[in-house]
Amino acid sequence: MRKSRALAVSAVAVAAVGLAAPAAVAWDTPSNIVALPAVIARGGQLTVTVDNCPNGGTMTSRAFPRARLTAVPNSPKQSARGTATVSSTARPGSYDITVNCSGRTLTKPAAFTVLGGTQGGLGGSSSTGATPADMAVGGALVAAAAVGGGVFWMRRRTEKKI
Repeated sequence: MRKSRALAVSAVAVAAVGLAAPAAVAWDTPSNIVALPAVIARGGQLTVTVDNCPNGGTMTSRAFPRARLTAVPNSPKQSARGTATVSSTARPGSYDITVNCSGRTLTKPAAFTVLGGTQGGLGGSSSTGATPADMAVGGALVAAAAVGGGVFWMRRRTEKKI
């Protein structure tokens, strides 16, 4: 009976140590990369937070140059945070973020999305000018407005004489 209890206690102790070991190794591995805002325009500032990165580190993406992550004081998740400015030449689409904390790396695919811009100043139109069809439609509308205005004015004039 004593041997079976000792064996059971030993098995429980080994199981507890075995289950705690992976958690201890995972504690210093960066996790949970959060990029805010998740959708951003070119030239905007992006804030990135990473858990389990107590000493800070760096973050990289194709949309912005390498930026520093600094430890957040008194963070229960041992977080690090940093800001990066999205390049004005970044193409619209989804981008990954790779963080490096104390020699350990983690990549979050499609962490944020860069929006495309509009062609400003021209109302979204092309800069090549109007086509002959555009000119014909515009001319017809102007002519119809002139005829309609003339008819309205003449009608009002005749009403006053009666």
